[in-house]
Amino acid sequence: MEQAHNPQLGSKRAWFIWILAAISFGYAFFHRVAPSVMVDDLMAEFAISGAVLGTLSALYFYPYVLMQVPLGALIDRLGVRALLSSALLIGGMGSVLFAVSQSIEVAYAGRIMIGIGSAVGFLSSLALAGKWFPPHRFAFLAGLVMFFGMSSGIAASGPLAIFVESYGWRSAMWSLGGFSILLALLVIIFVRNAPDATQQELKDAKPRETWKAMWQGLGRATKSVEVWKVALVASTMSGPMLTLGGLWGTPYLIEAYDLEKTQAAFLVSLLLMGWAFGAPFAGWLSDRIRQRKKIIVAGSLVVTCSVGALAFLPTPPLWASVLFLILAGMSGAAMTVTFALVREVSPGDISSSVTGIVNSLTVASGAILQPAVGFMLDRLWNGTTSNGARIYSVENYQAGFLLIFAACLIGFFIATRLQESPFVQNAHTNT
Repeated sequence: MEQAHNPQLGSKRAWFIWILAAISFGYAFFHRVAPSVMVDDLMAEFAISGAVLGTLSALYFYPYVLMQVPLGALIDRLGVRALLSSALLIGGMGSVLFAVSQSIEVAYAGRIMIGIGSAVGFLSSLALAGKWFPPHRFAFLAGLVMFFGMSSGIAASGPLAIFVESYGWRSAMWSLGGFSILLALLVIIFVRNAPDATQQELKDAKPRETWKAMWQGLGRATKSVEVWKVALVASTMSGPMLTLGGLWGTPYLIEAYDLEKTQAAFLVSLLLMGWAFGAPFAGWLSDRIRQRKKIIVAGSLVVTCSVGALAFLPTPPLWASVLFLILAGMSGAAMTVTFALVREVSPGDISSSVTGIVNSLTVASGAILQPAVGFMLDRLWNGTTSNGARIYSVENYQAGFLLIFAACLIGFFIATRLQESPFVQNAHTNT
């Protein structure tokens, strides 16, 4: 309670520190989307298939996912400053390694390092939001950090496509490496784990916390069925954005509507723009109307229908496909409410751990669906190539999108069976 009256909460210093972490998440998201405008370049450079390209892109997600669950507890133990700065340095070196790679194996290693370096940004943003701001701002800040991520994703679409066409994909990766290292230095210099007045409070809360106790907390979190239900729903709502916006949406529009890469990348970035504005709005609306489950169910339903339209309709007009992409982004962004829901249906002492579980499955959807769609494309490929890159038909892409639709449909049915938040139940009781 004492923390709520700390004058540093929500101050200019608090915003500056939080923004550095939010930019770190934006940098991480930039890397998620970047391969979507390098598809032809990478396939030709390394002479690889769609499935291998999907694996290369997805290698970002594997370490990211594996690290989320323990990271929630590690941040509480070691602090944001040490973990985030170290991760950014690793990500920067991974970007440089990717830039100089001459074989697919070296590119794999670089992509894995990028995934490790990107894993800390989102959870750091949430941790700093909880320490440097009053509690009633948490849901909005969770949505706002998604805005940073999606804005970076937009920059990794059209603008990055122009840069890659002008200077090449290797120059782009060199630039990203330098930016990450610079950001790591800023985190070391400026970021503090909590306001000065709360430092002792944090130490008193867990004065001699052991690693055994940390793993016990993680064990409690992983045994909760409700946590895994929320995490699965979150993953199916974010899957279309990560798979279409992160890799396969741009080449699909190029093939379906004979667009230039920069045009297609810009249109796909509208999906990310829909997410950018939908995330903070969903968080605000959830707090405003005192609902969690209904917002999540509605978002899950709309994203399922939007992906279904892309998968089943025989090449709709371009404007319709773009509309479906935007709707998929705006409705999928309602998954940010799952972070509030899972914290409210779980004991407070494992809130960071359950957040890590939800975030891990959220990102895992990209790790699974990106190569799965690539595998489907390869299975249906008719052998056509252009400048060393495989050419897939519109029908091939739609068959791949059926996998995304199936995941969304499963997520919708699970969403209808989620437990409502005590926050909502208590609000209705009080009124």
